[in-house]
Amino acid sequence: MDKKTQSRLEKLEFLIKQMDKLHLRDAANILNVSEMTIRRDLSTNTGSVVLLGGYIVKDPQKANENNYLIFEQETKHIAEKMQVGKLAAELVQDGDVVFFDCGSTVPFIASQINSSIKFTALCCSINSFLVLQEKPHCHVILCGGHYSRHNSFLTPIQLNTELDAICTTKAFISAAGVDVKQGVTCFNVDEAKTKHKAMAKTKQAILVFDHSKVNKVQQAYVGDLAQFDLLVCDQTLPVIFNTIKSPILTK
Repeated sequence: MDKKTQSRLEKLEFLIKQMDKLHLRDAANILNVSEMTIRRDLSTNTGSVVLLGGYIVKDPQKANENNYLIFEQETKHIAEKMQVGKLAAELVQDGDVVFFDCGSTVPFIASQINSSIKFTALCCSINSFLVLQEKPHCHVILCGGHYSRHNSFLTPIQLNTELDAICTTKAFISAAGVDVKQGVTCFNVDEAKTKHKAMAKTKQAILVFDHSKVNKVQQAYVGDLAQFDLLVCDQTLPVIFNTIKSPILTK
């Protein structure tokens, strides 16, 4: 099996961990290949996903082989999140110490980091941890605290946490709203507090978001766009974003 085929299959297996099924047409669009290419990949695949009735699903014969729990995640804008994840994953280098925020976009970053890269990952959510722990050369540190089933987020219950003890080289910060005037926001105040601390302890704060978050404002304030060293989005941003000084990385 060549490297491109293996890479596509790994991405499909990751996607099916996030949802029950994925239409063949959508999978082809996400991976930017033809439907026939996906069919050919799956026909030679001995992994955990198969094609049934036009949908890619978990192989029923292997569904119970893995005993760990896959937490429910948001399934909107999958292609966009995959693109953001690809762009952000390419920023991770050997020797990096990286903070991975919570949110549905961040696992798409973790899943696309080259498996040969040796790095340390600090994370505060189960959905990111489940992906990172599969990377053979990744040393994973999971921040502890109160677990929320709503967003698989761990809220610290002590004043001093792993975030206080570790300085990172990069921090991937997610957002539910990105607005030039009102800044970066998220849904949950506890999440915002963790983002603040992660941004304060890192060398490079990187905001990751898909274009559906642009011009949206949620209740919990994270910070001004100028507080980020780099913005990563799947599409070219509106002209008004040219007024900020932070560099922007897009497709």
